[in-house]
Amino acid sequence: MSHTVRRAGLSEPVADPPSEMVFIAGGTFRMGSDRHYPEERPVHRVTVDSFFIDAAPVTNIQFRAFVEATGYVTVAEVAPDPKDYPGARPEMLKAASLVFSPPDGWVDLRDWSRWWEFRSRASWRRQYGLGSSLRGLDDHPVVHVAYTDAEAYARWAGKELPTEAEWEFAARGGLDGAEFAWGDELNPDGRQMANTWQGEFPFQNLALDGFERTSPVKSFPANGYGLYDMIGNVWEWTADFWSTHHPEDAGKACCIPQNPRGGNEEASFDPALPTIRIPRKVVKGGSHLCAPNYCRRYRPAARHAQPIDSAMSHVGFRCVRRERHREES
Repeated sequence: MSHTVRRAGLSEPVADPPSEMVFIAGGTFRMGSDRHYPEERPVHRVTVDSFFIDAAPVTNIQFRAFVEATGYVTVAEVAPDPKDYPGARPEMLKAASLVFSPPDGWVDLRDWSRWWEFRSRASWRRQYGLGSSLRGLDDHPVVHVAYTDAEAYARWAGKELPTEAEWEFAARGGLDGAEFAWGDELNPDGRQMANTWQGEFPFQNLALDGFERTSPVKSFPANGYGLYDMIGNVWEWTADFWSTHHPEDAGKACCIPQNPRGGNEEASFDPALPTIRIPRKVVKGGSHLCAPNYCRRYRPAARHAQPIDSAMSHVGFRCVRRERHREES
C-alpha cells in the first residue's frame, strides 16, 4: 500500500528548531481509523499548520529541572479535597497514584482493578511508591503526571501541549493511512519497533522488546519525521477534550477542518460517574502495557479518555511550539 501525505504551508521552518524539537511542516491527512475501536471512527480529513514538537517524551531529568526551578508539586503528591469527590472512600483521599501491579495468572480483562493499585506516595519521584526512586531512570519518560502537571511544565518551557490532530499527524511520520507509525506491519521482519507488551496481558510479560516497564526514550527507531516513542512506552496527554467519536468527513475540500480542537468539556465527563464532574482529555500513542490481546492502541489513530486529575505509571507527555505563533510575533 502506498502512503503519501499532502503538505500545506511552509516546507521549511522559519528558524532553527528549538533544542530537542523537530519541525513538522503542516499538511492535510486522514485522521482516525475505521478498522478498530469505535471511538477512532470515522476517518476524516484534517489540516494542521506547521509546528515544532519534542523529539521524545519529556524525561524524568527534564521534569526534575522544572520542579527544582519552580518548586512545583504534582497532583499525585497532594491529598485530594473531599469536596471534589463526593462519596469517595476515606482511604482513597490520600496522596497516591495508580501503579501497574501484574497479577499472578488469568484475570477478567473487563476488571482493570485486577492489575492497577492505588499506591500511597507513588509519584513522579517514586514510581512504585515508598521505597522506590528514580535511580537509573533519568532518561525514561516522566510518569504519574496529571494533565495540569503536563500543562504547567509546558508553560514553564515556553511550549504547549499538542492537539490530538497535531499529535496524530506527527505520529504518522508522513505515512497517511498506515496502520502503524512505521508502516502496516506490527513487527516488520520480526523487529520490535516500540515498547509494547508481548505475551498474555496482564500476567505474562515476555519482554521481547527488552523492557518490562518504561524504556529510555529513543530506544526504538524514529518515525519518518525523526520522532521517537510516538507509539508505546507511555501514553501522552493532548490538549483536546474527549469525544466518543470523530466528526464526519467534510463533503468538500474547502470545508476540511483546520487546526481542530476536538470535543468539548461538558461532553467529556464520564457518564459512569455522574457525581464526579472531572473532565477527560485525549491521550494518544498507547504504552508498554498495550498488548495484542488487550488494548491494541499502539497505533497513531488510537485514542483513549483520561480524567485530567488521574496520574498513572504509564502516562506521560511531550510538548509543541506552534510555528504560526512564531510568525505572528
